[in-house]
Amino acid sequence: MLSQSYAKNMGLYGERTGALSVIVSDNSIVDRVLVQLKQVIRPMYSSPPAHGARIAATILNNPVLFDKWNGELKLMSGRILEMRTALKLALQKLQTPGNWDFLEKQIGMFSYTGLTGPEVDFIQEKYHIYMMRNGRISMAGLTTSTVDYLAGAMHDAVLNAPKGHL
Repeated sequence: MLSQSYAKNMGLYGERTGALSVIVSDNSIVDRVLVQLKQVIRPMYSSPPAHGARIAATILNNPVLFDKWNGELKLMSGRILEMRTALKLALQKLQTPGNWDFLEKQIGMFSYTGLTGPEVDFIQEKYHIYMMRNGRISMAGLTTSTVDYLAGAMHDAVLNAPKGHL
């Protein structure tokens, strides 16, 4: 089984657009597998939304649109990687205690900063930067004009926030 969501990579949030692929070794059980899948899906929704699925199908089945979408994915993922590196380098430049290499090793639109709950609270109160209390931030929301501000806030929090993991 392979499950795919197009919510993030096609910007189809709220459309419940995705795919579930099942590979079977014997074609004689395909109908039975389909019946089981329908029984699981049926209680979740009566009629699945078609709008997002039509958008995804149009992009995936049109070579020109697919190539454009693929290029945009590469551009965006490259920008996120650049922001990860920029944040790590800014923290190192400030000589923020700790090893920040993990920022570049994580993947995706979000990152765990390693900040504690009290450090997150400190940053929110002093710098008005908002993130999950476990330190999870949106790397996609970071820009070249905000990375130094975030790094400075993180540096200040690591040095001056109350200690603890509350």
